[in-house]
Amino acid sequence: MLRIIDLYSFEHSLARPLLERFEYPWEALSEIGGFIKELGTGLPEAEYEKRGEDIWISKSAKIFPNNYIAGPTIIGHNTEVRPGAFIRGNALVGNNCVVGNSTELKNVILFDNVQVPHYNYVGDSILGYKAHMGAGAVTSNVKQDKSSVTVAFDGGRIDTGLKKFGAMLGDNVEVGCNSVLNPGTVIGKEARVYPLSMVRGVVPKRSIHKNNGTVVEIK
Repeated sequence: MLRIIDLYSFEHSLARPLLERFEYPWEALSEIGGFIKELGTGLPEAEYEKRGEDIWISKSAKIFPNNYIAGPTIIGHNTEVRPGAFIRGNALVGNNCVVGNSTELKNVILFDNVQVPHYNYVGDSILGYKAHMGAGAVTSNVKQDKSSVTVAFDGGRIDTGLKKFGAMLGDNVEVGCNSVLNPGTVIGKEARVYPLSMVRGVVPKRSIHKNNGTVVEIK
């Protein structure tokens, strides 16, 4: 369940050509910026407006005032970027997304219909189709000792070799308010995280991570 094909539906993101190059999603993190620059130059001018260096925004997107968007960034159709949003670059944001007030994005892929609507930090992460992070939920993308991030799972551990790696959320993942996703977190499709949780490692698909750390299957 750690593989890209186990977590994401390719038809719901312009990132498909990038992700198809790799087996594990975190392998794509270092390539996001360059991919956006290449992709942006080929976007149809009838649908996207170039609003700065390496910044392409759909003409149907709703960009509220008082936010900051740096390139390379692509904002998809009918997406809302609300006041106070801070998009630091290397951000590929899909269609029908919500980037909310005081939400910060950095080196991310958001598939279509993702919502990070209130006070979220999402860095060095990939969020699948219809993934939702509740108010105040954040990804932590750097370990305190600054060592490389590992992904721990039943029966093993993978050293990613990355110093910055937040979380990989599969399609239809729900993360409760004020939860922290520690570096190297992978959450499978249709899984849920209770509010006020501290998550580390792998949460299997169609399971619930409770705020006491236990994980149960959704029945």
